[in-house]
Amino acid sequence: MTSIENLSQELDKGQAVVLPTETVYGIFAKALEKPSVDLVYELKERPYDKAMNLNVASYADILNFSKNQPVFLEKLVKGFLPGPLTIILQANEKVPTWINSGLDSVGFRFPSHPVTQKLIAEHGPLIGPSANKSGQESGKYFNTIMQSFDNQVLGYEDDAFLTGIDSTILDLSSDRAKILRQGAISKEDLLALVPELNF
Repeated sequence: MTSIENLSQELDKGQAVVLPTETVYGIFAKALEKPSVDLVYELKERPYDKAMNLNVASYADILNFSKNQPVFLEKLVKGFLPGPLTIILQANEKVPTWINSGLDSVGFRFPSHPVTQKLIAEHGPLIGPSANKSGQESGKYFNTIMQSFDNQVLGYEDDAFLTGIDSTILDLSSDRAKILRQGAISKEDLLALVPELNF
């Protein structure tokens, strides 16, 4: 386990760090610095046409990087975030093309792990895709992750109590809401709190 100070230093140096969310481990780096994002693509062996999410620390951050938000967005955010939900919205001009692969949308994640939250608040937005090689199982097991990246990542935070269940991905970038990946939060959970959702 690495201290928060050392994790901060690694991020400031443009390096990637492995951090827990509430679901699985992610490999995090500064989202607005292209070399840092490129490093994560290389470490994961991830195709460049596969977009990244922005990990943010607040509702205001979501508004800062999106546009044409649905009227119920604040209600949704307050009800489920921080937590295992990824929300896709229309991207505004502040989102670099190296994040969303030139798409007109971008995903937002607001994980609830306290160490990860603190680092996002200090250094964010951060990218934080699952800590695994592209195409392999999501990063559930810490020892497997460290072996996978073969000590190429020096900053890491271990946590033995992750659920191992991926976040639900909710696409709100068009008129009709879509669940792109069913995870810890169900469609019924979403509608119970935000009946305005138009699936």
